[in-house]
Amino acid sequence: FRGVKASGFDGRGNFTFGVKEQIIFPEIDIDKTDRIQGMDITFVTTAKTDQEAKALLKAFDFPFADKDKQ
Repeated sequence: FRGVKASGFDGRGNFTFGVKEQIIFPEIDIDKTDRIQGMDITFVTTAKTDQEAKALLKAFDFPFADKDKQ
């Protein structure tokens, strides 16, 4: 895992990224799933700008890709 690209900001302080397979979550029992599927996850914040939202997510140690950590 190399981190999540920071390209998912919407210009209003919210961040969305996609997960290709739900099996990355250890809580999911793969034997009980009908099929492997993905999902989109959105963080809706009260930040006014993408920069504020990124700073907030970084403060929570959100795993942005290395080139996005600056």
